[in-house]
Amino acid sequence: MPIEVKSFASQADEAKDMPNARMEAVNVLGQRVMKLTLAPDWKWSKDIKPIVGTASCKATHVGIIIEGTIHCVCDDGSEATYTAGDAYAISPNHDAWCVGGKQAVVFEFAGMWGE
Repeated sequence: MPIEVKSFASQADEAKDMPNARMEAVNVLGQRVMKLTLAPDWKWSKDIKPIVGTASCKATHVGIIIEGTIHCVCDDGSEATYTAGDAYAISPNHDAWCVGGKQAVVFEFAGMWGE
């Protein structure tokens, strides 16, 4: 079976700076993996909504948070807070933001981000 290894630091296939956020992506064996670094005051509705132009985030996200804490609220009222060490899956139609005054770093395996 083939193996492909890429470094986010030196071999990112894509890197994008956005307000209060940086997205880096690698493609390994046809799978996209994203590293998101979010500033302490990052909030989807403040920083990303003006870029994508939707009322809430329309992407599904599956990932692992390795640093910081994020709170997410869905349009239906459901909400969750996830912190370093947690795996998460989020359905479309939500807002999210960093909490605790610290940056968050996440790796996502599904979904689009700021696109």
